[in-house]
Amino acid sequence: VLFSTTIFSDTYSLAWMPLDEPDNIQPVTINGLIHEGQGEMTTLERLEGNRYLLGFNIDGCSWRYEGVLDEETMQLNLDYVLCGQGELANGVLEKLRYDKAGDRYAISFSTAVSPTQLYTLSGPNRDQLQRHTDETILGIPRHLLSTGEDASFTSYDGLRISARLYLPAAELGYTGPHPLVYYIHGGPQGQERPDFAWFSMPFIQFLTLNGFAVFVPNVRGSTGYGFNYMKQVVRDWGGADRLDHVHAMTEILPQDGRIDVNRAGVVGRSYGGYMTLTLAARHPELWSAAIDMFGPYNLVTFARRVPETWKPFIAMLVGDPETEQDFLLERSPYTYMENLACPMLVIQGQNDPRVIEQESRELVESLREMGKEVEYLVFPDEGHDVLKYENRIRVYNTMTDFFKEKL
Repeated sequence: VLFSTTIFSDTYSLAWMPLDEPDNIQPVTINGLIHEGQGEMTTLERLEGNRYLLGFNIDGCSWRYEGVLDEETMQLNLDYVLCGQGELANGVLEKLRYDKAGDRYAISFSTAVSPTQLYTLSGPNRDQLQRHTDETILGIPRHLLSTGEDASFTSYDGLRISARLYLPAAELGYTGPHPLVYYIHGGPQGQERPDFAWFSMPFIQFLTLNGFAVFVPNVRGSTGYGFNYMKQVVRDWGGADRLDHVHAMTEILPQDGRIDVNRAGVVGRSYGGYMTLTLAARHPELWSAAIDMFGPYNLVTFARRVPETWKPFIAMLVGDPETEQDFLLERSPYTYMENLACPMLVIQGQNDPRVIEQESRELVESLREMGKEVEYLVFPDEGHDVLKYENRIRVYNTMTDFFKEKL
């Protein structure tokens, strides 16, 4: 049996297990990989006979290969790149299905500048790609959108951090260094990818259309880079993950002359909202504006208010609110919020079961009592997200207008 495993690699690799010797698991060598960067193996699928499909997530971008397994030498020899080059590059493979009868693939694929498109890929050399849809972004010419560029960096302790930078298209006519929006994903076990089908990418594109540079890091704790990378945020919210962001803002981004870090705003959703609050309160000198979307404000009250079925998980991931109050308060934005020095916008769904509305309301009330500049936007028909079309239009515009005014 050929299978993927973390026995030999933290980011997954292939192994072979003889059914008559199940304890004799052997590594399988992969030949023909051409991608660069860091990530992990995501897919192994047997097509027919000894032919296999192999997939990777490399710095958020999808790669798929087709190859032949040589059982004698324990090698998988890759013959074709199905996704990762040409038109199917720098994006996310939403779905891929193999049609055995027609010896072809059905593919759905999205990029930073394109909604999900449908394709077929066929031919003996897997070089006959045909697109069957032409989804567009409200008629906006693609050349005015930002494809993004790799902006991975080495953090304060030598760890490589995957990141992308989205800049306004030159054709838009913006001159001089661009004000910066620093975008932090949720999770923390999540990953921001160049995928227009995801909530954040339309917002990122809208920001670049309005002249902003948008920096999107996947700091330690993110998925897509192996178990060790992902586990580094467990019971360390606001620790090393925070320092990755600070290093980027103080040592990395100031070196890019296209960006004006003196006009920087920070925004994040859920855990990203927590980190937004943390960075704005603990490192106020870095920010001119901040937007918190349903982020935990006080980790003790947050952990006590999550659904009952979540409480054991939160105690393991973040900390126990009954036995570790001091630790959780030390890591809570609540403890440092008096240091906030920039205007803040707080966004919340009234029906949020994870970060309940009271959590954000207490934040807003506390800031107002301190005399801080804060705006509060509550969606009465949303939960732990902004999903309804009319609400998304409002929230994209509200956030962008806030950054335009403050930055």
